[in-house]
This record gives sequence, structure tokens and C-alpha cells, in this order.
Amino acid sequence: MSNVDVIAAHYAASDRGDLAGMLAPLGPATTWTEAAGFPYAGTYTGPEEVRDNVFGAIAKDWEGYTFTLGELLDAGDTVIGLGTYQGKHRETGRSFTARVAHVWKFDDGKVTSFEQIVDSVPVVNAMTDSGNR
Repeated sequence: MSNVDVIAAHYAASDRGDLAGMLAPLGPATTWTEAAGFPYAGTYTGPEEVRDNVFGAIAKDWEGYTFTLGELLDAGDTVIGLGTYQGKHRETGRSFTARVAHVWKFDDGKVTSFEQIVDSVPVVNAMTDSGNR
């Protein structure tokens, strides 16, 4: 399976709501970085930390949170997913749409790192009382 196929399978699992499938490409040393300014900002290592600090937190805070893949770019040991996040915050009832890029790095066919680059302002606004609808 090529690097881009591994990431395509991750996104297909996301579309199905299959968390185990989403975490499958991550090894115990894989780093996962959520962008500064994003509500779940930080760098997490391994599938358990990603599950707990990213996907678990998102599931708790958001209704219908999705990533829609627009384009998947194959650059060999780097794979880039471009798309859109959407969701409705459970507490405020506010929805958002935000553009996002995911940068996946591979070494010898294994995912070594993930980095999220996102317009976090719409996400934060949806979570706060001062946010715009």
C-alpha cells in the first residue's frame, strides 16, 4: 500500500465514523500536532494520546463534527490532505466551517508525524458566547 493509500484509508475510516480505522496508521512513536490556537492544540504521541486528547475531546464537545476531504496530494514521503471541518458545538449550539490542511510525514512506509494547519477562528467563535452565528 502506498503512503497516499494509507492516508486515503484513514479519511475513508473518518467518513464511516470508524475511530479504530482512523488510528490504524499511527504507531507508538507517531507525533500528532494540533495547531496553536485550535481548541485541542498540542503535540500528542501514539494512537492512545490522539484518541483521548483529539478525537475524544471533539466527540464530547461537538455534534456532527466532520472533515470533508477536498484534495489529497501525494508528495512521496509527505502526503497532504486539504479540506474543510464542520460541526455544531454542543454547549453553544453554534456551527462553524473552517479550511484545513493536514501534513502527513512517512519514513519507510510508516507515519512518523501529522501536522494540522487550520483557520481556528471560526472554531473558537462557535465555542464561545461571543462567537458569530
